[in-house]
Amino acid sequence: MDIKRVLASAPRDYDLGPERPLLTPWGESLHPLAVRQEHPHPQFVRDRFVMLNGWWDYAIMPMGTGRTVRPPDEFDGRILVPFSPESVLSCVGRQLGPDELLWYVRRVARPPLRPHERCLLHFEAVDFACACCVNGQVVGTHRGGYLPFVFDITEAVTKVDGEDTLDAGEHAEIVIALCVWDPSDTGTQLRGKQKLKRGGIWYTAQSGIWQPVWMEVVPERHIEALRLLPDAEAAELAVDVDVCGTEGLLRLYVSDAAGVPVAAASAPAEEGAVPVTSRGAEEDERRRRVRVTVPIPKLRRWSLEDPYLYNLTLRFGTDVVYSYTAFRTVAVRPDGAGRFRFFLNGEPLLLRGVLDQGYWSDGLMTAPADDALAFDIVAMKNAGFNMLRKHLKVEADRWYYHCDRLGMLVWQDMVSGGGAYGTWETSFQPTLWRRSWDNYSDTDIAHQEKLGAGDESYRNHWRESCRATVEYLGNHPSVVSWVLFNEGWGQFDAASAAQMVHELDPTRPIDAVSGWYDQHSGDFLSVHNYFRPLKVYRDRVRDLQGYAAEHGGRAFVISEFGGVTFRVPGHSAFEGSYGYDRFEDVAAWRGAVRSALAQATALATDGLAGFVYTQLSDVEEEVNGILTYDRRVNKLEDDEEMWGEGAL
Repeated sequence: MDIKRVLASAPRDYDLGPERPLLTPWGESLHPLAVRQEHPHPQFVRDRFVMLNGWWDYAIMPMGTGRTVRPPDEFDGRILVPFSPESVLSCVGRQLGPDELLWYVRRVARPPLRPHERCLLHFEAVDFACACCVNGQVVGTHRGGYLPFVFDITEAVTKVDGEDTLDAGEHAEIVIALCVWDPSDTGTQLRGKQKLKRGGIWYTAQSGIWQPVWMEVVPERHIEALRLLPDAEAAELAVDVDVCGTEGLLRLYVSDAAGVPVAAASAPAEEGAVPVTSRGAEEDERRRRVRVTVPIPKLRRWSLEDPYLYNLTLRFGTDVVYSYTAFRTVAVRPDGAGRFRFFLNGEPLLLRGVLDQGYWSDGLMTAPADDALAFDIVAMKNAGFNMLRKHLKVEADRWYYHCDRLGMLVWQDMVSGGGAYGTWETSFQPTLWRRSWDNYSDTDIAHQEKLGAGDESYRNHWRESCRATVEYLGNHPSVVSWVLFNEGWGQFDAASAAQMVHELDPTRPIDAVSGWYDQHSGDFLSVHNYFRPLKVYRDRVRDLQGYAAEHGGRAFVISEFGGVTFRVPGHSAFEGSYGYDRFEDVAAWRGAVRSALAQATALATDGLAGFVYTQLSDVEEEVNGILTYDRRVNKLEDDEEMWGEGAL
């Protein structure tokens, strides 16, 4: 064990000092009237949509003021949506407290509505709990900070005192008001790396709207959701389509990447099964799940070198939805020598991953532009990585789209949460005693308390969000693994969770526990190794549970390692830095990084199936990134003179 690195990583409580505002290139050139205007969901696109990013009025006020339904009469100023008030790009720069409410108000033109059409208001992510009013009417509430949600606002925008106002010009304006509350780490809800007192591996807590807001108009009889089920072995595509409407023909058209028609099929809605919904019995009667299946001639598989996408068009009545899909297989199974490995399209592949926190210096968890999302992926692919581990965050859907089209694999973490984490249990004990890693039961109530998972409402929320995340991202070919728990944070009953996710999605491997406190489940024995010589650990096959026992083994991965630091003056948020090995010379830092990657790669002959290097970019005082926090310097590649005078 490297004691020097252990001491450098110990949790610290100190004043970080003033933060230097850093703008990314995209943040520097950002125009408030053209913020993130791309359609948020490339796999579910309609033509009639309006982005509502831009300036909104905002007010922050103490809780208990009685302003929980009606928006305030006066505002503190304007906020640039979709950036949280804590970020530079929001133009607010204010931390929302757990005892405060954040109000947003915006007036927009009502989109043209014809009879038998619906108006939907979409929020891609709001942290944490919110209530929405439109034209003074409450249209819905939501809790959960990382997944998108939608409100049908048709009645609120077309009726005043029960009277239809579709043709009334004086009512053509829509007033949208959103009230948000976020307890951050004083609560037990899912929050990832956010902390009110940031420092070390914990980052600035953010609140409110932090992903795009938009509206769209849909026919009353319309498509609600798609579940894409491409089968590369059978050269066949099945699509489960949820439709609103009990009659009509659902049509599916498939074309190749050049737009040339490949195949088509149809299915009647009236023969479909009624899906389970929570909208009430009357609306349930109007909803059907329809499966349509079509063979794909001369199928072309998706791969890292050839990320081939098929275009889809679905029609139901007058509703038209555009999407895409891809065909590939992923699995964990033994190779010819009996070692369990990750297979892509039937071939073993060493996963060369990098940890991706998804933070930007000017937008925090919100990318300043769509190009910024793609930039990180391309930079890591050029650096030789073939996988990104999206860490404790659900990213904007367009990020997964860029991974799909660029050929980058994704390991998707579930977002962590829970109560306060016991420092001994989640840090010191597993760091000092490796034997504790697979001898700590997460079904023990006392252990769950120490891991922050003692609150039953948290555990229910985690399960609900885990299922929703699998459903939300399941159509993306780039997503090839689910990571359930990390370093014990909020961990509970990981074996049951792995079985639940396996039943939801049997097509993807599962990393049930990343770091330590393995529960002998899932598809990977997954360890973090920052302080010991890199090696392959033997799995306790006789102790495997659930479907892992049926498979007879798991693949070994080092799901975090590295973390060596190099601070680039002028491109760092703080004067101080946090990390394990600190280098003052860029050549020495590059040598250390490349040596660590080479050591990990060499372990493939011993049975290593994959690794995840820490990390893609600097974040706040943690300067162990390959890219700087502002994305202006690639420490592995850029010439030193590009860094600015006096940088070294």
